[in-house]
Amino acid sequence: MTTYKSTQHTVAKRMVIKLGGSMLVELNADFFATFEQFQEAGYEVIVVHGGGPAINKELAKNHVASTVLNGIRVTSEDAIKIVQSTIIGQVNPALVHQLNRAGIEAIGLSGNDGKLLTCSYLDESVYGFVGDIQHVNVELIEKVLAAGLVPVISCIGSTDDGTPLNINADTVASRLALALGTESLLLVTDTAGITIDNNVQQIASPSAISAWIASGEIHGGMLPKVEAALASLQAGVPSVQIVGRQLRGTLITKEEALV
Repeated sequence: MTTYKSTQHTVAKRMVIKLGGSMLVELNADFFATFEQFQEAGYEVIVVHGGGPAINKELAKNHVASTVLNGIRVTSEDAIKIVQSTIIGQVNPALVHQLNRAGIEAIGLSGNDGKLLTCSYLDESVYGFVGDIQHVNVELIEKVLAAGLVPVISCIGSTDDGTPLNINADTVASRLALALGTESLLLVTDTAGITIDNNVQQIASPSAISAWIASGEIHGGMLPKVEAALASLQAGVPSVQIVGRQLRGTLITKEEALV
């Protein structure tokens, strides 16, 4: 049975920021300035990141094949070793360094640390070494936040016996947002938000998004992003934002919140 130990009762304002792999080398002064504004406004910020481009490079270098099915990287036994070493050994410390250099006190974590993300196999016969989160160690993140640090979490979890498993970054961000009782989840992309008729939409509802998908106005790379946002709302996250590098973009919230 999946458990997350939600902390909805806490008075702390919290926000999860998910950075895709392509965003990690493009963080700029605007990103850091807005990040610090969130902190000054009283938000405790949790960062989740992927590492697709770096992982793809290392897989190719080692001649290990990898495919994507239903938005999930099919991860073989050879691939999980490379995914783990790349995302924990290269991508995470590089991101932590960027934050620290910008004056944001951050610490790197993976799902293996302190049993942060305990997983079962999502479907070993289909996806290989890919995890389905069963438990989030909220207490560990609470301790990091209480120390005034920003946890920077890479998307690797493990089974009870310590077998490492790859996890979709959007899934990790959504589950952490839910478990920690965050007010908002920010999905940082290479666009400034949902753009319709060349205009970035400041606010969007699930019904409007469904209509834009049906009409083809949302397509291509934006499609999986809005699907992840809608899935997070459905899971219980109060609001989700699809934002650009300045951490501003489109706010997506449930229909009744827009009335």
